[in-house]
Amino acid sequence: MPARRGNSAVKTSIYIILGVVALVLVSWKLQFILQNWQVFTAVLLLAALVIFFASFEKSAVSSREVGIIAVLAALAAVGRVPFAPLPGIQPTTFLVIISGYVFGARAGFMVGAVGALVSNFFLGQGPWTPFQMLFWGLAGASAGVLGRLLPESGRAVMVSFGIAWGYLFGWLMNMFFVVFFIKPLTWKAFFLAYAASFPFDTLHALGNVCFYLLLGPQVIKVLKRFREKMTYVEI
Repeated sequence: MPARRGNSAVKTSIYIILGVVALVLVSWKLQFILQNWQVFTAVLLLAALVIFFASFEKSAVSSREVGIIAVLAALAAVGRVPFAPLPGIQPTTFLVIISGYVFGARAGFMVGAVGALVSNFFLGQGPWTPFQMLFWGLAGASAGVLGRLLPESGRAVMVSFGIAWGYLFGWLMNMFFVVFFIKPLTWKAFFLAYAASFPFDTLHALGNVCFYLLLGPQVIKVLKRFREKMTYVEI
């Protein structure tokens, strides 16, 4: 026990020192950041993805969990392709939310991030890919939190959650679009970008509702059966 406490104290001290160093460097390079905020934003985004993936890699994940995450990510990716001609309709969001809700935040994030990456091999990779990975991953992670807080969420909760992420995903992607591609950056540019995307975000939200009402309870039931099989231990 003392050794563990000593190691914990050492780690805490290291984190504090690194935090102070980072703060000094940020302060020192603040002008550089303000002048090159697109690059700085991209670096922060990639760092967030690396942290999430490294956390998953170091966690105690069973082979069954890896398998189910891979299958769900593949379904999220493949399901996105045939709906690509329909603006705003994203079955990927539905599958990511359901995956996170049943299997937890870690699995939800991985399904969202990997699903976005794989689907873009068919639809086209670009600077938007890491942002889609992060935002769909966050949708899955937040669904995992919802599943932990409200494990027996009813239709109203799940539908509301799907609507919220239908709009939130679009708003987050709008921020990426405006920050990286609109110059000069003005409030008017932000307003016009969000106004132009509102119909597509609405279709995204309505699509989430339709997918859940048609398939949600059945898919959740099936995935919970898989979860029970994964956690079953024979005595």
